Amino acid sequence: MMMKMLEAGGISPLTDNLRTPDDDNPKGYYEFERVKQLPGDTEWIPEARGKAVKVLAELVKHLPSSENYRIIFIQRELDEIIESQRKMLIRRGEDPDTVSAHELKVLFTKYLGILKGWLNTQSNVRVLYVSYNEILSTPKENIRKIDAFIDNRLNTESMMESIDSSLYRNRSG
Repeated sequence: MMMKMLEAGGISPLTDNLRTPDDDNPKGYYEFERVKQLPGDTEWIPEARGKAVKVLAELVKHLPSSENYRIIFIQRELDEIIESQRKMLIRRGEDPDTVSAHELKVLFTKYLGILKGWLNTQSNVRVLYVSYNEILSTPKENIRKIDAFIDNRLNTESMMESIDSSLYRNRSG
């Protein structure tokens, strides 16, 4: 959702379109596969300057410290993330129960705490934490925060129009 919003706001995404839309993500993935090669492959970093790049949380620590980053860190209810991953594994014919939901939640919580602590120590990184759930419930307020973080240069109306709440299928509670 955030990549679609940023694109609508006027920031080009760095994608390779290798992962096409599917049942798990009908609007597409907005991914650049070389990101998954961090820390080994960083040659693509100059191509990413000024663009939106989707980076998984576990790879953020591997971004080269020689660059400056603005990270919009999307936070979502962990139960929703776990349920979404579970459904995706089932659709792919994989066993979703190799690790319990409780164990995953404990691991995710611990890792996110470590990552946020690390981010706070990085002088080359600015971070805006945004709740996925709050974007859906109070989009204008959150889009204003994102726009301010990106120096007030986004098309906020287009960003509003890009939000598709019908894709919010794994709600907690």
